Amino acid sequence: MSENTNTPQGHLPPSVIPEPETISLGDLSEILKLGLSDFRRAPIFGIAFSLVYVLGGLVLYAVFLASGQSWWFIPIAVGFPLLAPFAATGLYEVSRRLEQGLPLKWGAVAGCVFAQKDRQVPSMAMVIMLAFMFWVFVAHTIFALFFGLQPITSSTSEMLLSQPGLMMLAVGGTIGGVMAAVMFALTVISLPLLLDREVDFITAMITSFNAVMQNFRVMAVWAMVIALLLSLGMLPFFLGLFIVLPVLGHATWHMYRRILP
Repeated sequence: MSENTNTPQGHLPPSVIPEPETISLGDLSEILKLGLSDFRRAPIFGIAFSLVYVLGGLVLYAVFLASGQSWWFIPIAVGFPLLAPFAATGLYEVSRRLEQGLPLKWGAVAGCVFAQKDRQVPSMAMVIMLAFMFWVFVAHTIFALFFGLQPITSSTSEMLLSQPGLMMLAVGGTIGGVMAAVMFALTVISLPLLLDREVDFITAMITSFNAVMQNFRVMAVWAMVIALLLSLGMLPFFLGLFIVLPVLGHATWHMYRRILP
């Protein structure tokens, strides 16, 4: 276990980061089982942390629908996986406490999450938010390249199924996929690492990237599992995220433990 057995505080000496371990495809099912087990042991925390993002998604959809621009919700939904790792920070703390047999009280868990403001997590959050904002800008640019500045008079489905719409989806999906893959490599290990140990966010991102490259095939499958489950979780009306987001959040903690024991 790292130095941060209790609520993490700033100004501690830097942690020594072990060399990443190599994992196998067989580990993924075990990691998912551990994530589901943590959710079952502390469901109220998973539901509460997910509630913020479910309500946020519903509000965004309502705003776009009311403005007659429901199409713009698509790139927001596609970019959601960029925000998912940061959304799970509180879940990492719950898994850490379950792992160590520490009491699961709202004050302790919330206090740990709040304490991150004085550490490196806000810097990492800024990187994630900038990436998300850049993706939204890219999505707008791609749309303008294929449809110009003309007002859209057809329905969303007709627009997307037209020849320019299909080409736009192909180009946007490719660019979005590359961006999501890069952010996955930089964040999948770095966020739980920042919560657990005293490291700067640049070192955490480099460590995460190296760990992904060392386990490229396995982590590629894990990324596809995350993308698939999050996509399913957003249907219907984001309600599936009440289960998917906590399970993946807890599972990511166990992934971190497996790679950086």
